[in-house]
Amino acid sequence: MASLRDIKGRITSTKKTSQITKAMEMVAASKLNRAETNAKSFAPYMEKLRELIANIAARKQDDHLVDEENLHPMMVTRPVQKTCYVVVTSNRGLAGAYNSSVLRSVYQTIMEKHQSPDEYNIVAIGRVGRDFFRTRGMDIIHEAVGLPDQPSFYDIKELAGQVVALFTDGEVDEVFVYYNHFVSAISQVVTEMKLLPLEQVKQSEGKKVVDYTFEPNPDEVLSKLLPQYAENLIYGAILDGKASEEAARMTAMKSATDNANELIGDLSLTYNRARQAAITQEITEIVGGAAALG
Repeated sequence: MASLRDIKGRITSTKKTSQITKAMEMVAASKLNRAETNAKSFAPYMEKLRELIANIAARKQDDHLVDEENLHPMMVTRPVQKTCYVVVTSNRGLAGAYNSSVLRSVYQTIMEKHQSPDEYNIVAIGRVGRDFFRTRGMDIIHEAVGLPDQPSFYDIKELAGQVVALFTDGEVDEVFVYYNHFVSAISQVVTEMKLLPLEQVKQSEGKKVVDYTFEPNPDEVLSKLLPQYAENLIYGAILDGKASEEAARMTAMKSATDNANELIGDLSLTYNRARQAAITQEITEIVGGAAALG
């Protein structure tokens, strides 16, 4: 059995650990409020942008101007020879299964879908994901590490532009984004989003086409909006991922704090029993010594 000093030392160190995890839980909870607000406030803007693009596409279709030759290059589906995976992870650990779940999902997809490393490349957003793929010798074509906890669009604009250019320049034929979608403080879902080609910008069934006036013309407007829309989809995924990260870290630190407190209780019980046994032993020895002298 461990000595009383050893048990007391473990109690002290576990209490210090619980104080740290509790502080980290409170910090994560504070960051989560802002991250959740950022993610949710960005959604209406993206929906309106999507509706505008869908409206332009629908008008062109009504005017019989849409066929494969008239489609914007970002909306054209072509034979897939190479795929790009944009993977959103965190820069730090201690976030439960936040990183491992998304990395497991994309890694399994790559292993099942591709026979050769020449068939895919990776854009890693977050140090954990970057290190994961680099350790396995996988092709990381672009990376972004050290993004702030509350990133602005300008923090990722260059990277987002590079991702869009990969598709428009013909270097890849499709682009997928993998990230954790924020559902609630205790629920985050690994999500695969097909970024390019843009197939989701279609007019909703039965929705009336608004008669906008476009200057100089719808094609010019569409050529400006589509790259912006794709770049903002990446930004939205990062905002969503940041909210999920803080929620996962808050939950993980709460669990760690609860476990530490439970361990402190068990150790305290063990310490008290060992101390009582030591006292009983001392009394027994004293009584036995006194009896022998008598």
